[in-house]
Amino acid sequence: MNQSIPNHLRPFVASQHYHAYTPIDHAVWRYVMRQNHHFLEETAHEAFTQGLNSSGINIQEIPRVSEMNKHLAEIGWGAAIVDGLIPGTAFFDFQAHGILPIATDIRQKSNIEYTPAPDILHEAVGHAPILFDETYSTFVKMIGNIGANAFATEEEHEVFEATRHLSIVMEDPSSTDEEIIKSKQVLKEKQQLVTGLSEAEQVSRIFWWTVEFGLIGELDQPRIFGAGFLSSVGESKHCLTNEVTKQEFSIEAAIQTSYDVTSLQTQLFVCESFEQLINDVEKFGETLAFRKGGTDGIEKAIRSNQIAHIEYSSGLQITGVFKELIRDEHGDAIYIKTSGPTALSIQNEQLVHHGTDRHEDGFGAPIGVLHGGTTLEHSTEADLKKIGIELNKLMQITFESGIEVSGHVTDLVFHHQQVILLSIDECLVTFRDQILFHPSWGTYDLAIGSEIVSARPHPADYDAFFGLTACMEEEYVVPEALTPLENLFAEVRGLRDMAFSIDLIPSIVGKLKNDFPEEWLLRLEVLELLEEHEPESILKDELLLDLYELRKQDRFKRLIQNGLDIIFSRNGVSV
Repeated sequence: MNQSIPNHLRPFVASQHYHAYTPIDHAVWRYVMRQNHHFLEETAHEAFTQGLNSSGINIQEIPRVSEMNKHLAEIGWGAAIVDGLIPGTAFFDFQAHGILPIATDIRQKSNIEYTPAPDILHEAVGHAPILFDETYSTFVKMIGNIGANAFATEEEHEVFEATRHLSIVMEDPSSTDEEIIKSKQVLKEKQQLVTGLSEAEQVSRIFWWTVEFGLIGELDQPRIFGAGFLSSVGESKHCLTNEVTKQEFSIEAAIQTSYDVTSLQTQLFVCESFEQLINDVEKFGETLAFRKGGTDGIEKAIRSNQIAHIEYSSGLQITGVFKELIRDEHGDAIYIKTSGPTALSIQNEQLVHHGTDRHEDGFGAPIGVLHGGTTLEHSTEADLKKIGIELNKLMQITFESGIEVSGHVTDLVFHHQQVILLSIDECLVTFRDQILFHPSWGTYDLAIGSEIVSARPHPADYDAFFGLTACMEEEYVVPEALTPLENLFAEVRGLRDMAFSIDLIPSIVGKLKNDFPEEWLLRLEVLELLEEHEPESILKDELLLDLYELRKQDRFKRLIQNGLDIIFSRNGVSV
């Protein structure tokens, strides 16, 4: 495991079972890589082609993530293996820390041109090479940081789970058409429950139209830089055609444009440069709750119905599931409540004796200044005495909002000589005729702060809130025995990688004809070997006739033609 991975991201880390890749998996990798390398030489941003060799990726076989990690370390990045789709905040947080999350499954041959599920072709080929461009790398870390701190709604969390399930079903070769249709319907129903554009959805759309499916340069002759293009045969060729509408990139337009992960893109955005993306996304980040805070930030925490934390102007942080908000007559927040385990922190470190064991049933706290304009967080111990707040003595204060707090002070917590928390026994907290805290409920901890300056969708101190995550031992998965078709692929791979022998080809071609009449990919691989070693062989003509016949089927037409184009391109032959 990459030792630089923060503890809070380690639960998402998995293992790459390299020995479990089948010969067909490697053939799928090779087909896509050869197609893309051939096409992208003239159409991709130069940072991609330059970075491909630097990233430890080659055309012939699926890369080992451990090797990629070594190469990425040279530019201050790393790689981590993850298990398919992971929550958006975690996905972005990996990148904010300069760690590329890589799903190591590889798409089925039936989805060779495009798959909505994360796979190693998309993650490794699409994302890694272009990171070697320093400006682009800066942009990815920036949007990663913004995405890691963007709030989603409860409904969007449910959409994520439905999307994850759909991607699993679509990549499972045993899935039935009925199961796929049902999963798509569930996703559609969940999507229909989502209202408005949350922060997370806005970041997701910006990311989609840039990092995933971005074009760069001139509007009428752009180059490709999005990972979805760089890893997809179908998308990369389709995106530059006139079938796809292209418009100049802007944050506003990207945010207002939704996307469909299950189909080819019909419209795209073209940015001027990576510098433009950095400037635009930095300005966008200033509008989000983690930088603005306020009542709006608290509302977003409540709508997420997930563990989050808010930060007071005093620096005090409250972590929990935020459930309730009391406002004044102007609509501004004056009191917040969490439910369930809650913790208090300062500068992302949990305060001693203020973890979830002390606040296991939730927490409530006022926001604002005292009547008369006194700001408690700027008060020293001497200042507090002047307004009647002193250790082991009774106190009574009234906030400008009308909230009243009274009781016996048992503890004062300071940070840099300024108070951030009061502990009060026999405490009564009221707002008008409403009791917010009763003396019989125990000790009341009064959070100090006149305003909320930040709200983020994760704990302030993850390790303390959840406990340290133990490192899991890498699990060894015993590879299944090869099928007859996989054995044929392995045999052909041996002919290419070790020693070609024409004597073995008739048997392979015979098995293809008798047992696998629709196996187009292996026929292309054998044809490629013959074109290189025995171009006059009659078996080459037999394979070509088979492929021409299969090409008549729409599902194979483009795949076979693209493969033939690569095989014969060196000789300028049209097939």
